[in-house]
Amino acid sequence: MESAKPQKEHEWLQQLVGDWRFEAPSKDPDCNHTGTETVRSIGGLWIQAEGRSQMPDGQPSVMMLTLGYDPQKEKFVGTWLGSMMTYLWVYEGSLDPTGKILSLDTEGPSCTEEGKMAKYREVIEIKDPDHRVFTSSVSGADGKWQTIMTAKYTRVK
Repeated sequence: MESAKPQKEHEWLQQLVGDWRFEAPSKDPDCNHTGTETVRSIGGLWIQAEGRSQMPDGQPSVMMLTLGYDPQKEKFVGTWLGSMMTYLWVYEGSLDPTGKILSLDTEGPSCTEEGKMAKYREVIEIKDPDHRVFTSSVSGADGKWQTIMTAKYTRVK
C-alpha cells in the first residue's frame, strides 16, 4: 500500500500545529474558562490537539481533538473527547470559500434536555497565523443556530 500524499486540505490543518493559550469568556465571571492546547501533526495528514484547563468546580480537565481530511468523502473528519464526559464526538465538515473557516457538524447530548440528542456546529476561524477563534453552536427547536461558547486562541511563542 502506498503512503497517502497530503492534499491542500491536509495542509490547511497544519497551520494549527503548535502551542496555544485559549480563553473562553462567559457572562458569569465565575465561569470564565482558560487553558492551553498543544497541536501536533501526524504524518502531515492529521492533527492531534491536547487541551488542558480547569473546570469551574476546580477539577482539571483534558480534551483531545483529532482532525483530518477524507478525500473519498470530500470532508474534514475528526473526533473530540474530554475527561469531563463519556461521549465521543464525531465530526464531519468543510471549509468555507474564503479558506479561513472550517465548520464541523456533529451530534451529541443536549445541554438543555437530559437524555436527548442535539445537533451542534463547531467552527474554527483562522484570524491570522497566531490567532484563531473556536465557536460552538447548537441547533434550536426552530432550526436556528445559537452560539453556546466562543474561545479565542493565541499562539505561544
